[in-house]
Amino acid sequence: MSFSAPGSPPPPQPFPQPGPAPYQVPQQGYAHPGGPVPMAPPVPQGELRSPQGLATALTWLLGAAAGVHLFSAVAGVYEQSWMQGFAGSTHFDDLEVGLSAGLTILAGLLQVLTVLPTIVVFIIWFHRVRSNGGIFRPDAFTLGRGWAIGAWFIPVAHLFMPYQIARQTWRASTQRGPDGADRTAPAGLLTSWWVVWALSAIVGRVFSRIYMGAETVDELLAAGKLGIVSDLATMIAGVLAVLFVRRLTAMQNTMATEGPYARA
Repeated sequence: MSFSAPGSPPPPQPFPQPGPAPYQVPQQGYAHPGGPVPMAPPVPQGELRSPQGLATALTWLLGAAAGVHLFSAVAGVYEQSWMQGFAGSTHFDDLEVGLSAGLTILAGLLQVLTVLPTIVVFIIWFHRVRSNGGIFRPDAFTLGRGWAIGAWFIPVAHLFMPYQIARQTWRASTQRGPDGADRTAPAGLLTSWWVVWALSAIVGRVFSRIYMGAETVDELLAAGKLGIVSDLATMIAGVLAVLFVRRLTAMQNTMATEGPYARA
């Protein structure tokens, strides 16, 4: 399913199924609500593809993943309470297997079932909105659209490169003013999501290393506290991600149906 070109009046539905008509930026002398605008740079032709279906799937997947991380945090709190009954020097192998271990295993299985599909669908959506942004405003980007996928798999760089792409996509998906002036849409939601997500990823990495090397109750308790913080931060990041996905998708819908200029 693809967007319609904004050079004609908005269609009755937000995402119709037109032919491969390219998205065109009005040139000098083009009649639009704000009057003539300066000559715009040439825009390459391309077919816009609606991110709406992916955004809907992501809303459900991110919500499920956030719920699982909340459950994992609760299981971690229970584990902390349970281990308080053992001496701090008690070895991991001497702990009795009970409800705490079962909850931890269940939380891990649920995370695998929800997090992996969420990652796959998110990256597909991210690449699609980046591709649409390149048609809206190709001059807004410093990296090719392939980096919308590749940047997530580069160690360390995955903590800032996808954010750069997201910022540029956000800008490219923002309508200009009625007079053709460039506008900057507030990106507080985007930044908040990214900061919380990055912190949760870092804390989660530290938790994994400490937990894997823990042998005594004291070491497990210390690692468990980090695990709870990581789960709660990931849950919050998931909620913010839902809002970000829905907002950016709506912005691209508006660009595709109403054109690059906001109504007066």
